[in-house]
Amino acid sequence: MSESGHDSKLVEELRRLLLAIEASGRAVLPRSNDELLQSIVEAAARIFGAAAASIALVNEKEAWLEFKVAHGAGSDEVVGMRMPLDEGIAGYVVMTGQPMAISNVQQDTRFARTTAERTGYVPRSILAMPLLWRDRVIGVMEVLDKIAAPAFGMQDMELLALFARQAAIAIHQSQQFDQLNELLVRGIHDLLACEGIEFSEIAHAVRAEPDDATARDLFELADRVNAISALGDAERQTCLRVLDAFAEHSKRGQVSSDR
Repeated sequence: MSESGHDSKLVEELRRLLLAIEASGRAVLPRSNDELLQSIVEAAARIFGAAAASIALVNEKEAWLEFKVAHGAGSDEVVGMRMPLDEGIAGYVVMTGQPMAISNVQQDTRFARTTAERTGYVPRSILAMPLLWRDRVIGVMEVLDKIAAPAFGMQDMELLALFARQAAIAIHQSQQFDQLNELLVRGIHDLLACEGIEFSEIAHAVRAEPDDATARDLFELADRVNAISALGDAERQTCLRVLDAFAEHSKRGQVSSDR
């Protein structure tokens, strides 16, 4: 099979995979969300044959875009870079919620050339897609300079939309995990305060990293609970009752064995 034929088959396989993940409403999370986003931009650069790809997230409180992950030309310099929400092509995509495909950025007045020069890489063409979660723009994904063509086409835009949806799912899930962790630590802190126990005495245990096997089991359990919860409130409540019953049964078994 020729290289172009292999790439076409790979694109179709990837399209089916992303659609299947989107239909399930969830993403398979690695040890950190940045790792997943990094894998998404690396795959995008490979599939599109692009010189670079990146994901920037919206910080509504500070009104800026922050580039979280990038791959390819200028990637080391762009990660961590911040820019106003209304600046550049990425900012325009965030503000309007509309994708953009620009074949010659030098002729586009929205292009933030100064920002690009700070990375040491000034692109020729850009394909930018908003990251949407429930009609809210939470970021933007960009691929730069298609190596084998002068510009990105309609098929590229359709495929990038699938990448963007997958990235949005991953970002939303990560934010949920972060919020849950924050609530858990705060709840433990308040509970210990009521009992007169210093939080610092066990904080290291709460925040300690589990071993690889434990972490993998926890992610698998969380993924299953998340999948069941997505079916509806009744299914989620049933799942919680089953887990509560199992926990109670385990405690009784432990008490019996101690005797």
